[in-house]
Amino acid sequence: MYLGRVVGSVWCTVKHPDMTGCRLLVVQPLTPELTNTGKPLICTDTMGAGKGEIVYWVRGKEATFPFLPAEPPLDTTIVGIVDTVHVKRTVAAPAIPTADAAEAVAVDPVGIAAAPPKPPAPVHRKGARRG
Repeated sequence: MYLGRVVGSVWCTVKHPDMTGCRLLVVQPLTPELTNTGKPLICTDTMGAGKGEIVYWVRGKEATFPFLPAEPPLDTTIVGIVDTVHVKRTVAAPAIPTADAAEAVAVDPVGIAAAPPKPPAPVHRKGARRG
């Protein structure tokens, strides 16, 4: 399950017969801290969610489960409306780079900015010749 915020709706004049009566909503995926992540997507709505509400959504085969025994051609479905979110991290979340961190570069004794070292390229041996 994933978190998202409803940001709009979609109107369809023609859709698959198994999708008759299904509402389609535009959902912005969210992190557990409720910040936007990724691109907005279209979800079918089984809960009656409204614009601005925080929702749980699923993707894949599970998206068709609320419509059983019919199996409409769906990839994402809203399956819950979230009342509150409590996040307790046991490990610190990775730091988000800031503009100050991007400007900080290593400087050699001569005073020329040096780029950080690159990791070595991976070695692919699948297509290696045998001799």
